[in-house]
Parts: sequence; structure tokens; C-alpha cells
Amino acid sequence: MLTKRLILIYLGVYFNIFSVLGQGELNGLVNWLTFKEAQEKNKIQAKPFLIDLYTDWCGWCKHMMKTTYSNPNIAAYINQNFYPVKFNAETKDTIEYNGKIYKPLSPDPRTPHELTIKFLGSNLSYPSTVFVTNNFEYNLLTQGFYDEKKIEPLLVFITENAWRTGIYDEFAKHFEHAFYDTTFKKVPVKSYSFKELETLQKKKPRKVLVNIGTNFCNTCRVMKQTTFCDTAIANYITKNFYLVHFDAESNDTLTFKNQKYFKQLISNYPLHSLSLALTNNRLSLPALVVMDEQLNPVETLNFYQSPQQLVPVLRYFGSNYYKTGNWKTFIEEYQAGKRK
Repeated sequence: MLTKRLILIYLGVYFNIFSVLGQGELNGLVNWLTFKEAQEKNKIQAKPFLIDLYTDWCGWCKHMMKTTYSNPNIAAYINQNFYPVKFNAETKDTIEYNGKIYKPLSPDPRTPHELTIKFLGSNLSYPSTVFVTNNFEYNLLTQGFYDEKKIEPLLVFITENAWRTGIYDEFAKHFEHAFYDTTFKKVPVKSYSFKELETLQKKKPRKVLVNIGTNFCNTCRVMKQTTFCDTAIANYITKNFYLVHFDAESNDTLTFKNQKYFKQLISNYPLHSLSLALTNNRLSLPALVVMDEQLNPVETLNFYQSPQQLVPVLRYFGSNYYKTGNWKTFIEEYQAGKRK
């Protein structure tokens, strides 16, 4: 009896191992949640949702789970920065989402769920991935199979709040240039230190742009290596501004306008106090500070700025329009071709 019992135990372990492996293929390395779990966690700490819409019969859905969502780096990034929800688009369950109840439309197989229709409309394509953030107000839908490289800019676009200021397709293009495209042509823009800046201002005063970033900030890298290397922007900056690239994690003690600034704990994270002073304590990475000829901060642009977005901004301040007119009037005239 003892021998028979050991055999049964080994068989149980054997089948359990293959059961876990099978679950790994089905779920990857992402810690998937139900809608209920994700919404409960979001009440405690707000994070964007990553919703994977799949069906049992979808081969590409399974392939994405086995590859993209089984990549340790991708899965770790998702687990840290998102509430990931794996949603069967044809489930027969009743689901509460953002205060509303959604039900199956039919007991028949291969019938989309009411919540699926909300996310996808009539374009029922799988796999589909929906990103939801800003208290359920912002939704980004992507469809089709995404490998590890293709999903990277999507995750960064949402996590680092580039969606607040940018268009995804445009951002993805510049992300590719910054991280992967070795043939991308860059137009160098001379940048200065704060010490050099104060000397320059005494000789030839100009307005100043301070681009604040960190090494861990992906959108900072995209902006530095593409936005500031765009030909139109580079030429305009060279003629009208001095540019400073400033690392918000710098260990240097800096003297700026006769006051010392240094690295210190800010909200339990070590950041340079000058980055807070320049942004009037409104630092969100990346941050672009516009200063006048007397080195007084005039405006702070938080989050990622694409070349297309930044051109009119630079002209607004570079032309001194900001001193007499508002942004709304300027951008209307700019878009109408009245200002170049």
C-alpha cells in the first residue's frame, strides 16, 4: 500500500507540473486580474489598466500569451505599472465595469460580450488590447498581435503619460528612432551648463530652454534624441534660445542666480532641488522650462513633447507673442497659416 501511495503522489506531482506549465502558456508571466480585482486595487492606488481581449479559438491570442506576455522584462514592467486584466471577449459572465453592468448578448457560442462591444465597437478583431487610464476617461485601443518590440512604446506611452500630450503613432515613430534606428539622422543642437548659461546671458542675452530628464525616463530619451534633433526645432533653438539639458538625478551641487541647489529626498525619491525650483514644484518628467532673458521661469511644459507639438510653442515664446497675446489666439493664427 505504501508503494502504491508513493506512485499516486508522484503522479499527482507530475500532473501538477504539467498543469502549471499549461497555465503558463495560457497566462504568460503577467499577473492577470479580474475586472473586479483591478477596480478594487485602483481605488487604493491608481494605475492604468491593460485589458487583453481574447477568445478561446484565437490562435494569435495564444501566441501573444506564449511570447510577448511570457517575456520576463515585458511581464515585469506590466506587473509593476499596470493592472492587467485578461478578458474573454465571449464570456457568459455578468461584469461590472466603471459603475455599469455589462451582460452577455446571447447564450450562443462565439457571441461577443456587451463589454466587448463597448471596447471594440463593430471591429471585433482579436487579440485586442485596451489601455485605460485617467479615472477611466482615456482609452487607447490597439488590435492585432504585438511582439515584445512592438508593445514597448505602447507601454511607455501610457505609463509615462505621453498620452496626455502626444499622438501614439507619432510617438511610436520617434521611440523607434531613439532606441532602435541607427540610421536616424540627428541635427546637433549645442547645449550648455548652468554655469556657462549665466556667463552667456551677460554677453548676449537670450531666452532659455531647460530640458529636465532622468536616465530612467524613456520619454525623456525619446524627446532628447528626436525632438531636439528635429531640423526645424534645432535651427530655431540655435537662433533664438540657449538650451540646457539637466539631469534631475544629478549629484552636483549647483549655484544658480546666487543660490545653491543640490540632490535631496523629494517624496522619498532623490532628486535635484533645482529641478523643483525651476518648475515651481510642478515637476513631471520630462519637463521643459522656458525662461526669459533674465533667467526667470516663464512656463513649464510637462510630459513628452513631439517635434510637431513643440514648433509652435517655441515660436510663441521666441517671438514674444506671449507677452501681449494668449496661447489660444496664437495657435489659431498659427494653424491658419497667419504665423510662421
